[in-house]
Amino acid sequence: MKDMLGREEVLSVEEARKLLMESASVVPAECRIDITDSLNRILSRDIVSPEDLPGFSRSTMDGYAVSASDTFGAKEGMPSYLNIAGEVFMGEHPDFEIQKGGAAKIATGGMLPANADAVVMFEQTSSVNTDMIEVLKPVAPGENIIRSGEDCKTGDVILRKGGRIRPQDVGALAGIGIAKLWAYEKPKVAIIATGDEVVPAERPLKPGQVRDINSYSLSCLIEENGGIALRQGIFKDRFETLMKAVEDSLGEADLVAITGGSSVGTKDLTAKVINTAGKPGVLFHGVSVKPGKPMIGAVINGKPVFGLPGHPAAIIVTFELFIKPVLKLLTGETDRLIHKIKRTVKAKLLKNISSSSGREDHIRVSLEEIDNELWAVPVLGKSGLITTLVKADGTIVIPLRKPGMEKGTEVEVELF
Repeated sequence: MKDMLGREEVLSVEEARKLLMESASVVPAECRIDITDSLNRILSRDIVSPEDLPGFSRSTMDGYAVSASDTFGAKEGMPSYLNIAGEVFMGEHPDFEIQKGGAAKIATGGMLPANADAVVMFEQTSSVNTDMIEVLKPVAPGENIIRSGEDCKTGDVILRKGGRIRPQDVGALAGIGIAKLWAYEKPKVAIIATGDEVVPAERPLKPGQVRDINSYSLSCLIEENGGIALRQGIFKDRFETLMKAVEDSLGEADLVAITGGSSVGTKDLTAKVINTAGKPGVLFHGVSVKPGKPMIGAVINGKPVFGLPGHPAAIIVTFELFIKPVLKLLTGETDRLIHKIKRTVKAKLLKNISSSSGREDHIRVSLEEIDNELWAVPVLGKSGLITTLVKADGTIVIPLRKPGMEKGTEVEVELF
């Protein structure tokens, strides 16, 4: 089977992706941002703690701060009697210390007085009078407290370069007094929609026209994966028009995605425009995948450029297989184990399905529970139908050169 460039073999998904990743020149820029704007941003430098956290030993319970050894052996029939040395007030440094046989009233979060190494909960004490308590249960050193530096110490690396900031990470940064950090700039992705028949979503249709679907779904995929989507508009199938759109997009974006115009036809100018715009140009035109075979992978002066098929289902598949890995490089995000674990479920195939010979076939499926078993139901329809994606919960893959799958086969569904 020949590809769009006339070569004898269509590239496999792995070969095409490798070629693209090796050819793109990716050097993400960095910027300094406030932690209030840092959620889901990618760190460009390690975060090192400038201080101990917490900066003082504190209580995790309401009760009495004590020296644990003074409670050893205590029980209800034979309590330990402790003298109340004072009370710890929240947000204040206690101006007294715990002597042998002493205790101090303390609330959750209060700073332990000197010589105290544990807290007895109120429920495990009984008041004798205003100056004395009896302890009904012993505590061990460190019980019901957090020691100074127990969370992290000065010089500890809290977050690593290339990591994505999560809500709990923002909290940790605030806790060690870091209000600003260095992060990679979000990569800008220009989306160029092409086609004489394509009109904006809000415009009434004339005969022969279709509304722009792809730039909207593609924008959401880009934003979801850490990029900034720049919808450049809809451009006619004219060489000069498309050429200017590509040149303008390369000037303001880190990656360019052109939807439509990737197959072989009299008005399909994408490959020609890409090869004219810069070097090395088109790396591959055609991949052994369905939907999405006609896609173009290219690099223009170091920037990745994609020519995507016009079918909505092909956009979703080719984004996941090709644009997403390149976009991840542009964000500066490093691999973590959790990123390698796909969101998949095992299910049984409810119907027989056939596959196109020589292509990696991505089949849309919905999930149903029947007799306490999970079944994958093929959502049949051409790749140009957007509602097949709406009805689907995910996709299954029929490998290259496999003619299909039989009903009842266990499949792995990659969830949207």
